[in-house]
Amino acid sequence: MKKIRTHLWFDTQAKEAAEFYTSLFSGSSIDHVSRITDTPSGDCDIVSFTLSGEPFMSISAGPIFKFNPSISISVQCETEEEIKKLHKALMEGGTELMPLDTYEFSKKFAWVQDKYGLSWQLNVPNDYSSVKQKISPFLMFVGKVCGKAEEAMEFYTKIFDNSSIDHVYRNEKDEGQKMVDHAEFTLDGQVFMISDSAYDHKFSFNEAISFIVNCRDQQEIDYYWEKLSAVPEAEQCGWLKDKFGVSWQIVPTAMDEMMGKGSKEQMERVTKAFMKMKKFDISELEKAYKGNE
Repeated sequence: MKKIRTHLWFDTQAKEAAEFYTSLFSGSSIDHVSRITDTPSGDCDIVSFTLSGEPFMSISAGPIFKFNPSISISVQCETEEEIKKLHKALMEGGTELMPLDTYEFSKKFAWVQDKYGLSWQLNVPNDYSSVKQKISPFLMFVGKVCGKAEEAMEFYTKIFDNSSIDHVYRNEKDEGQKMVDHAEFTLDGQVFMISDSAYDHKFSFNEAISFIVNCRDQQEIDYYWEKLSAVPEAEQCGWLKDKFGVSWQIVPTAMDEMMGKGSKEQMERVTKAFMKMKKFDISELEKAYKGNE
């Protein structure tokens, strides 16, 4: 199991969207579908799926949070034929943010929001042989956090093992400044992309896209919670926000078995238990799963 999973919050379309996305990429699958009940959002479908080897999870939990371009899914395409095919599929019912075209930084590039509102950056790199990961999250730092992308990379790579800042590109006009035009960094072996944008964007990071950190034990949960949580009022059900406004979920790996293999009654007990928590307590979750008072 990879350390970090990208989590997508949908209104009602988590299963539908996962089926659509997995149809677009080779090496993709829907791995598990479950439902939790009696949450503040009602009954929620939870879908675990894989896109070209990268782990995702989605939930249908009502119209509370909406996708915006502050976090996109970046796709490195091998050919122009591939990018055209993806662009056509994702544009059906969607919106174009940057047209499919040739740019200084790319043979072909397009930025679109699909019919669910999720943003995709499609790219044919100048040298595909250097691509380490086909699909990666792309974080764009805007508004109050614009200019903090490099600080964020340094912050995250100090927290996670097997991490590094791999490439940093700056606009020549921003010489001497901390503005990042485009950068790649690795967290526990997984590639992320990041940039600053000084445009007057009308959006910022929110809970529609968060990152699940899979933890072996309580010690790991305590460690990541202490390192990442910076907004006490955002702490709920394993969720937190860091100092840049990015949302994370600090979750024990045991939850996969509890919510994936448990009976309806067991899942209901575990859901009732974690709804009362901020930071997850594995021992209390296990008691609920086993039916122990």
